[in-house]
Amino acid sequence: MISSVSPPRRSLLRRRILPLALSTLIAAGGVALRADVGSAAVVDLGTAGVAASTTGPTTPPAGYPLPGRVTGDIGVHDPTIVRRPSGGYLAAHTGNNISLKTSADRIAFRNAGSVFPGGAPWTTTYTGGSRNLWAPDLSYRDGRYWLYYSASTFGSNRSAIFLATSRTGESGTWTDQGLVIESRTSDTFNAIDPNLVVAPDGRWWLSFGSFWSGIKLIELNPATGKRAGAAMYSIAGRGGGAIEAPVIVARGAYFYLWVSFDRCCQGAASTYRVMVGRASSITGPYLDRAGTPMTSGGGTQVLAGHGSVHGPGHQAVLVDTDGDLLVYHYYADNGAALLGINRIGYDTAGWPFVH
Repeated sequence: MISSVSPPRRSLLRRRILPLALSTLIAAGGVALRADVGSAAVVDLGTAGVAASTTGPTTPPAGYPLPGRVTGDIGVHDPTIVRRPSGGYLAAHTGNNISLKTSADRIAFRNAGSVFPGGAPWTTTYTGGSRNLWAPDLSYRDGRYWLYYSASTFGSNRSAIFLATSRTGESGTWTDQGLVIESRTSDTFNAIDPNLVVAPDGRWWLSFGSFWSGIKLIELNPATGKRAGAAMYSIAGRGGGAIEAPVIVARGAYFYLWVSFDRCCQGAASTYRVMVGRASSITGPYLDRAGTPMTSGGGTQVLAGHGSVHGPGHQAVLVDTDGDLLVYHYYADNGAALLGINRIGYDTAGWPFVH
């Protein structure tokens, strides 16, 4: 039986991200993928020919949409995407030494190597010698790419979050900037799943957390990207239950906290789902639509499994020139972990939905 105080964090999928069946989907250039997840119309999420919009529709669809069309190398776990200043996109995701992908149009993706092709020996204290590094968070600020990433082992909170930077984002150009925060087995939190948010007032913050006592928030020094001060805020939790993958986005009068509930990493049996709450202050309290605090298990569901889309989660939010997009992984019927992208709309009360 699984204990709520010593929960599993990742399955063997963390060690083998691309199941064998995925090669068939990739070889079909996305055609087999669309047949695998359903026959409904596919929304083109590329930037070419798309009218700029920062609002989108205000009425949620009756059901959850299919992922938008993506092609090429779309086998991912825990994806994060940033728009490059020179055009196109750079993505990072869980993999050996952190995997990279590029795309010119947000539709066709190709393999771009790894962040640390020579390895990351400074992480082995936390990984037990594995090269598999988890849950990166990618952004571009001040002329550099900033990458926060996790090192841990399945079911343990002996974990760490590190920072790396690069001027170009290319494989092999990254410099590790060292440890940001770690957790030990005596701690009540788990230092994985980082997400950087820069508040409108210019202050830098890092949210993170998985299971244990939930989602945490610490302030960072903008000059270094490292921790500033000893304060740690608890901003969401489920009493030791399954919550992880926080993302905070400042929009309008609110900070929106996106998280994933329930179980990742079990292929088509995964129960991951995407939840959201919001607060007027970055440190909370975050409430769901019904007014339930997220520290008491609250969260408004935005996306869950449907049809042949299983366990969507570990989301990132890409704020692009043509609107906001939800970026996530999900599992096909055969258990392959695939890239999902959908547009985000906001209803008249300011609550997000995907379409």
